[in-house]
Amino acid sequence: MTAPAPSTPPPSPAHGRALLWLVAIGFFMQSLDGTIVNTALPGMAQALHESPLHMQMVVVAYALTMAVVIPATGWLADALGVKQVYLAAIVLFTAGSLGCAMSPSLSWLIAARVLQGVGGAMLLPVGRLAVLRVFPREQFLEAMSFMAIPGLVGPLIGPTLGGWLVQAISWHWIFLINLPIGVLGVIATLAAMPRLRSPAAGHFDASGYLMLAVAMVSASLALDGMGGLALKHVIVLVLLLLGLSMLTAYWLHALRSPAPLFPPRLFGIQSYRVGLLGNLFARIGSGAMPYMIPLLMQLGMGYSPARAGLLMLPMAIAGIFAKKIVTPVITRLGYRRVLLGNTVLLGALMASFALMAAAQPMWLRISQLVAFGAVNSLQFTAMNTVTLKSLDADGAAAGNSLFSMVQMLAMSMGVSVAAGLLTAAADWLHVSARAGGAQALPAFQLTLVILGLMTIGSAFIFWQIESDPVQIIERQRAPNGGAPDKTPQAAQAEK
Repeated sequence: MTAPAPSTPPPSPAHGRALLWLVAIGFFMQSLDGTIVNTALPGMAQALHESPLHMQMVVVAYALTMAVVIPATGWLADALGVKQVYLAAIVLFTAGSLGCAMSPSLSWLIAARVLQGVGGAMLLPVGRLAVLRVFPREQFLEAMSFMAIPGLVGPLIGPTLGGWLVQAISWHWIFLINLPIGVLGVIATLAAMPRLRSPAAGHFDASGYLMLAVAMVSASLALDGMGGLALKHVIVLVLLLLGLSMLTAYWLHALRSPAPLFPPRLFGIQSYRVGLLGNLFARIGSGAMPYMIPLLMQLGMGYSPARAGLLMLPMAIAGIFAKKIVTPVITRLGYRRVLLGNTVLLGALMASFALMAAAQPMWLRISQLVAFGAVNSLQFTAMNTVTLKSLDADGAAAGNSLFSMVQMLAMSMGVSVAAGLLTAAADWLHVSARAGGAQALPAFQLTLVILGLMTIGSAFIFWQIESDPVQIIERQRAPNGGAPDKTPQAAQAEK
């Protein structure tokens, strides 16, 4: 799926604005729901009579479902039509939200989160595809920049809003607030989404998709089985072996298939190969932190949900402002040095949260969260850009889809790893993390140190990036030594 040719007639101003707002609404719903739950987990656990340490599947189920569904979204949009799939995405997401709010138990809540994840997985890719096909290339970056705003606002207000809702009203409203937005989205889709459909949807690699889906689900369940699910070791081992065998089977299948889901030639691009693997392993630690920090502040330090959520706000704001320095920093130092140094710094900051204590002054805690938010934002943007920058038009669709899948998979694995480590740390130290208070702190501290060391270890992956600053090479290739044109996916990643 490539961008429309420049000769494509641009949409009318009114129609273009309506489409952008529609896609922005969907992106906002998806991004908000990815973060709003984290701060509310202890309160939800209390209401459902569950241990807070068993609630990670509420986060994992959503992220893992998105990782599984994302690879099929492009083909579904081509085969069934963009409007039909986008409408189904909003309906499924809204129905899943209602199911979450009405859940009488954790099992029902996890099932409803899976339904919500199916809808959420289709919202952004299909909406982005509609913008890609409607807007001419010269307007595409401006349109994508507009769409990026709700992706920043959702994570910014999500933890704070979730903490306030669970304390002021009830946890059910974390999901009920999606209902009016979903109804508005359905009406707007019927009115503004164009009927776009590819005349030749092409072959869908169903067997390869099934292998990848089984591999992702098996590996995630194995990781979570060591924590919240408390599966027996033999079951965890079987799940891990099943995941590895399915991943191997997919790779062998992709090598011989004429139209695999993700062509192996993508891994022939050095920056994409290193960036994708670096994203997977570095994001495991980063993906764990939105789950760990609110849990630490509420269970380990006795903060209320609203206070814990409010303290996440400086971290998100720092992340937004840090994006402004990414381009000059990478231009000066190059991707290799930035990602090597920043990954080590990120891991050190993650481990530093083990030093948090309730008696510390608030300015110190805010400073620590601000520093982490800024470094984490720089890390994400640099990793995203180095991964996507070298994709050509032929590989952009599959490469971006695989990248999105890996991002969600890493988020799911990060929460599972954190929950498993927290349970194991409590056993090693003979403390009760679920009880909360000062006795829970040692388990959190050990978990945070291990997560930080894991992230520092992933820096060695970025050591494989070509040492020459890419900007210098690109300027030499560009006409008159000027800056070259960026691919839309690389320019968007920098945001």
